[in-house]
Amino acid sequence: MNIFLTNDDGIDAEGLAVMARAVSSWLASSPRGAGHQAVIGAPHTNYSGMSSAIGDIFDDATVPYRRRVIEGVANIPTFELTAPPALCAIIGGLGTFGWVPDIILSGINPGANVGRSVLHSGTVGAVLTGAQMGISGLAVSMQWGETVHYETAAHLAIEVLEELLDAPTLTSFNLNVPNVPLEQLRGVRRARISLAEVVDAAGPMAGGEPLGESGLLPLRWGAASPSIGDVSDEEADDDGALVDAGYAALTPIQGPRENNDLALDAIVRSSLARLSRHIEERR
Repeated sequence: MNIFLTNDDGIDAEGLAVMARAVSSWLASSPRGAGHQAVIGAPHTNYSGMSSAIGDIFDDATVPYRRRVIEGVANIPTFELTAPPALCAIIGGLGTFGWVPDIILSGINPGANVGRSVLHSGTVGAVLTGAQMGISGLAVSMQWGETVHYETAAHLAIEVLEELLDAPTLTSFNLNVPNVPLEQLRGVRRARISLAEVVDAAGPMAGGEPLGESGLLPLRWGAASPSIGDVSDEEADDDGALVDAGYAALTPIQGPRENNDLALDAIVRSSLARLSRHIEERR
């Protein structure tokens, strides 16, 4: 199995270093790690909140890179790429580093990626981009705190990684971990993506002053912010509520696909008929 490691916080992020050291140790000492290989291709700077953006690749069809060394990770080639995480995933997924990966391992992100923040997360975006290329993936995020217990998330990530060895092709997971030492973790649960918003208010509230020609719009972070926030309106098996309760939350995810809800069929047919009439009238 070939593993491609990346993140959205940049090559120098502590979470990536902890994950890389865990994978390095697994490759070197675990029977399940024998015969597998890994490479790291991470952004040169922080690209948090960039989702699956790949940036403007049309003005310059090159990506600067340089070799790096992460302390304690001598057995994994490491590259700093001037690219957001999704583009890093594409570059790795095309076999640029000598082989096509079987798994993209993204993180560890400092801050949970739960609720609708999943849509905006660069950590998750790298995995979903890999999925579009037929590559399995695991996005790993950790509840925020002044001191982040990355080792807890790394331990769980290696366990899921071993499961992915035997999983069907194109299996993608989002793993969110509470910020506690491993011995204080209450357990791991399958989670649903909650409806929590990243931002639940912006600018003047209703009835306030109208917007001027320019200025600053204040944002109010919702329950999907890195600190989790208020989860009182979530179900017990929603991802944010589980992490807030001390459980790691594992969620199967998938990238964009057709909405085949039969309830939409009538709207699709009427839209097609309207468009067809419009085309005929213009001829």
